[in-house]
Amino acid sequence: MDQFNTVASQPEPVPVKIRPWYKRTIKIYGWVLVVILAFVLGLGIGQINQHTDTEQDSIVTRASDELADLFNKSGVDTDLFKEVWLKIHQDYYGRNNISDSDLFYGALSGMVAALGDPHTLFFDPKTSKEFNQELSGVFYGIGAEIGRRDGLLVIIAPLADTPADKAGLKPGDKILAIDGKDATEYSVDKAISSIRGEKNTRVTLTILAVSDNKTRDVVLIREKISVPSVTYKLENNLAIIKLSSFNDDTAEQFAKIVNKLLVDNPSGIVLDLRNNPGGYLETAVQITSYWLEPKQVIVREEFADKSKDQSHSAVTKPSLAKFKTIILVNEGSASASEILAGALKDYNKAQLVGKKTYGKGSVQSLFPLSSDSSVKITVAKWLTPKGTTIDVTGINPDFEVDYTEEDFKAGLDPQLDKAKELLIQ
Repeated sequence: MDQFNTVASQPEPVPVKIRPWYKRTIKIYGWVLVVILAFVLGLGIGQINQHTDTEQDSIVTRASDELADLFNKSGVDTDLFKEVWLKIHQDYYGRNNISDSDLFYGALSGMVAALGDPHTLFFDPKTSKEFNQELSGVFYGIGAEIGRRDGLLVIIAPLADTPADKAGLKPGDKILAIDGKDATEYSVDKAISSIRGEKNTRVTLTILAVSDNKTRDVVLIREKISVPSVTYKLENNLAIIKLSSFNDDTAEQFAKIVNKLLVDNPSGIVLDLRNNPGGYLETAVQITSYWLEPKQVIVREEFADKSKDQSHSAVTKPSLAKFKTIILVNEGSASASEILAGALKDYNKAQLVGKKTYGKGSVQSLFPLSSDSSVKITVAKWLTPKGTTIDVTGINPDFEVDYTEEDFKAGLDPQLDKAKELLIQ
């Protein structure tokens, strides 16, 4: 989500784990990388040591020796980095306007991008701040989850009542350009950085619509995106809960809604996860627990080091299991949304209505680095309680129902209608 999430404002949907206790360790490795780059560039360690205490000097020296030894064993030519750096400064036409910090962060981004994993990303200080703002539920942007599919930037999920939603952007719409600049080769984080901006400013997206395969320019006004992650209404004695994300305040909001729901005692529950890009794994576990018995497995994590494999089980919560539940999903339901939907489907606690989900079956952890940067790394794959992987393939609904652009324009919602129909049978 998850352990992370992403909204364009942001990188791609991910169950995310924020592990602040790793901060010291990661910071050390951040310094190690700085030391190595300083070495290959001939800058000298002395310039860095003035910013470190004695303990850090010792740690950096030991770690840099270890990393240098690793480079030697792998045959990596670190002198090549120096050559490219110097060539840019000597021969690049715009060398007088070069930002060394941009080159440095670009090198780190390139190293991470070389993994070929769209969910593993390096965030420079600015992007890192924006990413954390979004996870807290507040940022300025257009309110659309962005990812990469088939080599292009795509809209994963527009958030409800945001500029992206009001402009009619749909999951699967491709972003070809941002403010007139070709964005087909943009990384997700660069796209997010380009789309976000100051409040009430404009951004123009060139969109290749998934519905009619036509290209159009969409002008959006950036707004403060702080949509409540949970909303609730009682309609004809049916509880309709819209869950738009799994942020750090979602579990608390959901608990308050559960208290109200138990008082209302509806005849059924519609849990709307459409266009929910995910969020924190821990939040998904907390919310899924309302339908399960304590200690029932909700999600399994598989790591490269099999000794780290673990399962996350339900915790004690007021039970909603007595209420017949229908979950609405679509192509924008990803990550933590799929954890919840997959678990309740495996245990026959809910039926799914809508379209096949996104297919985000990996787990990322966010590691703080030095200089207020951070890196989001895929650390595991996750499986449903029955051991099913959904990565790329997604989760198929029990009842497949389309929701077309014509339906949207006409104010119709056939997926919600189907859910209500199933609940009153």
